[in-house]
Amino acid sequence: MGNGSKNIFKPNLKAVTLNNKKVTMQILKPDFSRFESIKDFPYKENFVDFEQLKMHYIDEGEGEIILALHGEPTWSYLYRKFIPILKDYRCIAPDFIGFGKSDKIIGHKNYSFDLHFRSLENLIHKLDLNNITLVVQDWGGLLGLSLLAEYPERFKRVVILNTSLPIGKKLPLPFKIWRIFAKYHPSLPISGIVQYASHHKLSKEVLNAYNAPFPSKKHKGGAVAFPLLVPANPKDPAVKPMQKAREVLSKWNKPALVLFSDKDKVLGGFQKFFYRLLPTSHEQQKITIKDAGHFLQEEKGEEIAAYIDQFMKDELRIKK
Repeated sequence: MGNGSKNIFKPNLKAVTLNNKKVTMQILKPDFSRFESIKDFPYKENFVDFEQLKMHYIDEGEGEIILALHGEPTWSYLYRKFIPILKDYRCIAPDFIGFGKSDKIIGHKNYSFDLHFRSLENLIHKLDLNNITLVVQDWGGLLGLSLLAEYPERFKRVVILNTSLPIGKKLPLPFKIWRIFAKYHPSLPISGIVQYASHHKLSKEVLNAYNAPFPSKKHKGGAVAFPLLVPANPKDPAVKPMQKAREVLSKWNKPALVLFSDKDKVLGGFQKFFYRLLPTSHEQQKITIKDAGHFLQEEKGEEIAAYIDQFMKDELRIKK
């Protein structure tokens, strides 16, 4: 299953586009052996080429397309509980570059909003995805909703879980502390972050699964980068695509479902922003996922998937 651990500390030098320039970066392949002990993720590996990188995704089932995007510092494992419930659909969940079973770039400064955005563009074009039901959470929202804004014709519905669309306003103190922690920690504690932001105590097996993609500090550049890429001023390059996402969503006339949890220490309360933004939100039942933290897919995955199933069958929209 893959290349094994012997190659993980031997980076390859490859040319990757960063900020519209070709630069040479050190690329690390995943240590696939670290995933072999994960018992609750039996899904086939798929890869798409993105420039000189390999982007991993799971692609399960047939039918209407669900594209589910993870955030920081998780990977497609976060959506494993959705797939058995959403068996009547084609569920696609990629790992962002630097996460999961996708290639890792050494050095957090080598990641950018543009790099991640283009990797998603590449995915939907190469897989020729249309009539998509988009499911986003955390950084999956910042990137995924920006993708929807750029290609609204490809998207049929949107499901928004705990996320936001920052446009460079002053960051709150707790988030500033989080950025400092991420930037200067000697080796970011991935499972500790997932546990901290969860409402319930997670099992050792689950925490090990979240640690699996990150055998060393060198592999954690993507996870370090995401907090630092949240725009802290209006001139940040990520602001324009997220402003466009706000504009497109403010005129969105297709189905939209907002599902936030009630115990989120990170983005709790942002559902009000999306209720105000989306013109179709009045057609939606106001649903709160109870007793779940920031990673609500982990703690209440089956429940959320059941709501998405109803939503796609038009059962959560108020009939006029």
